[in-house]
Amino acid sequence: MGKLIYAINTSLDGFTEDVTGSFDWSEPDEDLHKMYNDLMHGVGVQLLGRRMYETMAVWETDPSFFEESEVLSDFAAAWQDSDKVVYSTTLTEPLTSRTRILPRFDAAEVRAMKESSSADLLVGGPELAAHALRAGVVDEILVSLFPVVVGAGKPAFPSDVHLDLEHVNERGFANGTVHAAYRVRRNE
Repeated sequence: MGKLIYAINTSLDGFTEDVTGSFDWSEPDEDLHKMYNDLMHGVGVQLLGRRMYETMAVWETDPSFFEESEVLSDFAAAWQDSDKVVYSTTLTEPLTSRTRILPRFDAAEVRAMKESSSADLLVGGPELAAHALRAGVVDEILVSLFPVVVGAGKPAFPSDVHLDLEHVNERGFANGTVHAAYRVRRNE
């Protein structure tokens, strides 16, 4: 059975992007990107909202974005090697292969995907992840905490969810980023 992992880059004050929508402050260095590559190689299905999908599609649609770097090419290959489920009411045709579009998030369908998968699933983007967190289908949270305070913007977590987490590990990077992994504790 696969786990559903919410992986997120966030500022020290808990935002994935600033008030202008910029997230350029979270560009990973090579070592951090290698960690992302390792994560992506273990992913069988990505769950994405339209905006995150359109942002990430360059890993398949624009080879100039990654062909100059071995690390970026490796990430692109891993990204392309996973299935994508995009939740959107406005997107009608996929931009990439191995992609299907669904009109809304369905927790029962995600549970079925997890049960039938031998690989992990990844949910990307705080808005879609909020649905998954509220539905109780997220198993792990991976946070890359960047050494910047942006003041306001898009929060990494919804304000109406309480989660009990178990610390799994952490790792610091030379650029000041700290990556931490947590397992969601189930109160069953």
